[in-house]
Amino acid sequence: MRRVLPGERKQRPRDHFWVLAYCFLVLALLAPSGVWAADGYEVTIEHSVPVKMRDGVVLRADIYRPKTNGKFPVLLTRTPYDKTAALDFGLKAAARGYVLIAQDVRGRYASQGDWYPFKYESQDGYDTIEWAAALPYSNGKVGMYGGSYVGATQYLAAIAQPPHLAGICPNYTASNYHDGWTYQGGAFEQWFNESWTTVLAENTMRRRVESGSDAINWIQTLPLLSYPVREAPGSAGLAPYFTDWLLHPNYDDYWKQWSIEDHYAQIQVPVFSLGAWYDIFLGGTLRNYVRLKNEAGSEAARRGQRLIIYVGGHAGGWNDKKVGAVDFGDRLPFDLYEATLRWYDNLLKGMANGVGQEKPVRIFVMGTDEWREEDDWPLGRAKATRYYLRSTKPANGLAGGGTLSAAAPAEEKPDQYVYDPNDAVPTIGGPLCCGALPTGIGPEDQRLAEARGDVLVFTSPAFTQNTEVTGPVSLDLYVSSSAVDTDFTGKLVDVWPNGFAQNLTEGILRLRYRNSQEKPELANPGEIYHIALDLWATSNVFLPGHKLRLEVSSSNFPRFDRNLNTGEEQASGTHMAKATNVIYHDKGRPSALILPIVQ
Repeated sequence: MRRVLPGERKQRPRDHFWVLAYCFLVLALLAPSGVWAADGYEVTIEHSVPVKMRDGVVLRADIYRPKTNGKFPVLLTRTPYDKTAALDFGLKAAARGYVLIAQDVRGRYASQGDWYPFKYESQDGYDTIEWAAALPYSNGKVGMYGGSYVGATQYLAAIAQPPHLAGICPNYTASNYHDGWTYQGGAFEQWFNESWTTVLAENTMRRRVESGSDAINWIQTLPLLSYPVREAPGSAGLAPYFTDWLLHPNYDDYWKQWSIEDHYAQIQVPVFSLGAWYDIFLGGTLRNYVRLKNEAGSEAARRGQRLIIYVGGHAGGWNDKKVGAVDFGDRLPFDLYEATLRWYDNLLKGMANGVGQEKPVRIFVMGTDEWREEDDWPLGRAKATRYYLRSTKPANGLAGGGTLSAAAPAEEKPDQYVYDPNDAVPTIGGPLCCGALPTGIGPEDQRLAEARGDVLVFTSPAFTQNTEVTGPVSLDLYVSSSAVDTDFTGKLVDVWPNGFAQNLTEGILRLRYRNSQEKPELANPGEIYHIALDLWATSNVFLPGHKLRLEVSSSNFPRFDRNLNTGEEQASGTHMAKATNVIYHDKGRPSALILPIVQ
């Protein structure tokens, strides 16, 4: 097999995205505002061009454009991460015959206003698109691009239906800012929410410092030794949205106003979606593609959907062959810039470059580590196959007796474990942002978690031939708990012949949200419930000698917040209680892992 485990993991940067952004910023600060030589057209750059929004707030944008007469299509990115990070792609796109505009969103870096995620992106996106279309060197066609929150700025702008928007190209972004962004299965995405908010707060704090740094404020201060130089701003109100997220754990009107899923019919332009296995927003990326094919507001949008799924996303770069602890080989890296420009060459310039004749879906298949084009997603030839949870002796940990079998159970004893929120199962790799934990990011060895008694481990016999799993994965469980509320987690794992346990995809369900994310219901201790966990999706070939494994537990911390098991509101609760959680797998309650096996 081509992939090997490293002998020693190197220290990772906090997040490759932020390192790249910093490098681009330094380059931009050193660059003049004049003409750059580049392949194709020469390029001229205008820095911090003001754009007035409908309420008078001024946003600022950098403009990269060909230094020649004529009108060109516009590529627009609206970002909270500093517009100067667009330098590299800006030069490439402008040299290729585009006007590229990179704008700081409201309340970030060079733009005026107050920063609050999602709140102004529809109106500001609309206003910016129409401004860009009217520029003297624009031909009136505007496309958008970018990833993560920058994908949100695209979808929220598209929902507003600006007349001159012609297409969007969102990379690894969500479909719903409640489920799949701030929460998943009702559990709070703690590591993402806290790390992302902390990073974004740095710029907000810096803006506060700069706005309050006038020396005139302290000229009366005595003794002179008491002159403060700068006064540290308070942290009150630094990120009010974080508090609001915690105060809205249910899917209510706060979330519905921004939900992409609730507004698909308002999207009337083609969408080129990119996502990645191990990305924190993979579920939303796939959901956007699937549902827009049927629910978008125009025939052009419904027929214009395209999808690429690679490996990494927030867990690794699109030009990396190694993600987490796994080397996926030289075929994995691809040119994101070129893929974006090629799609827009066809859509905005009408170039006959073959894009229209290609299959709409391109995925990277792990295990065999190869790219493959598909007619659709999910794959029509994938068959939903049940692997039943079985055990001849307690399934607790690697030394237990848990197995996965195609044969349904007869009469078997249930498996149980004690979930203690004060000793939660640690997050080991997986879909994370923003930054790796000490236990890694993306695919990592899960054996440390599997050795615990509060993790049920179910493993299949070794495969004798290539067995492909490509598509949505779910977990059908019959459960009970001694608590009024608890969590259940599931993780799909590929076990290598050397024992390395590679996580593939995972999910969680907070029991109070078993029937609805809008109306939570506490459980009756001891009552048996039939629940379904969405483990999102994967594409992986289990090679001969490899085994299929499922982990079932009740925590994955700190990726998700710990359920305190008390029924208190998670945002303010502090009291913890242990819970005895039970998984049933017998003839009347056949718990099963449901996998899409490709025939």
